Amino acid sequence: MTVGLRWASRHALFLVFVVVVGALSIMSPTFRSVPNLVNIVEQQSIIGVVACGMLLMILLGGFDLSVGAVGAATSVIAAWTMSTSGIVPGVLASLALGAVIGLCNGLLIAKVGINPFVATLGMQSLITGVLFVFTDATPVYGVPEAFTVIGLGRIGAVPVAALIYAAVVLATWAMLRFTTLGHHIYAVGGSPEASRLAGIRVHRVTITAYVLGALAAAIGGLILLGQTSIGQPSAAQGWPLSAIAAVAIAGVALTGGSGGVGNVVIGTLLLGVVSNALNLFGISPYWQPAFTGAVIIGAVGIDMVQRRRRTS
Repeated sequence: MTVGLRWASRHALFLVFVVVVGALSIMSPTFRSVPNLVNIVEQQSIIGVVACGMLLMILLGGFDLSVGAVGAATSVIAAWTMSTSGIVPGVLASLALGAVIGLCNGLLIAKVGINPFVATLGMQSLITGVLFVFTDATPVYGVPEAFTVIGLGRIGAVPVAALIYAAVVLATWAMLRFTTLGHHIYAVGGSPEASRLAGIRVHRVTITAYVLGALAAAIGGLILLGQTSIGQPSAAQGWPLSAIAAVAIAGVALTGGSGGVGNVVIGTLLLGVVSNALNLFGISPYWQPAFTGAVIIGAVGIDMVQRRRRTS
């Protein structure tokens, strides 16, 4: 294989993204307008933040189906706290709730030994049920207008939400590349037993990854609250599917042990570009979840085929 082909294979997702954006830019003047492109980045910032947290859990060989419920719950608790005590207590309450939920998920998976699918699906149902009971399934109002800068504000032409997303991406990249925890996450995802024999505290790494994943969902919930100004108990239901799709389309092995945040960013933006194109061309929005599901199935199928080839 030539150097050019090796480079193209290594950066296939980026090339696909460039081709799709280029084709849509030629087909639609509205798509290539600066406001529309900025809008895509702003709208995908929430899923991008959640996908960074999902990446950590998938690198371990797991995932979290409760991130949508975490986002809804943290936005509701933040809205309620802000209406009574102010912005800072609301933000702290939101992050604290996210960390507690992530800790519970991590303990159930690492200590009790429950499968991540069962543990996080059960947590999602539990959180949603409790949230609906305590709010009577009605939105929570009273968010200070100053907080909307988090979701709708701009610094120059750059959305504040996109800057938060960039900060989360940078922190995730630095953690995975330069810290002991990041190296241990890759090791545990590659082989938990070998990691244990090497002296890595597998349970602690797993719990920490799930706490960080839930914190990312809480940050997404705060951005959502900044965009809508209400804590909506039924919000964020599609986050788990979208976040997993963004990670899967990035070529991250869903069995764990390999992958990086760079392609997750491209995958997140690609999903946003496709969704935006569906809207611009008048195609039913119901095709969006169908496309997302197809992406996950295709990505997992390709990963399995490649693994079989390497094994043979």
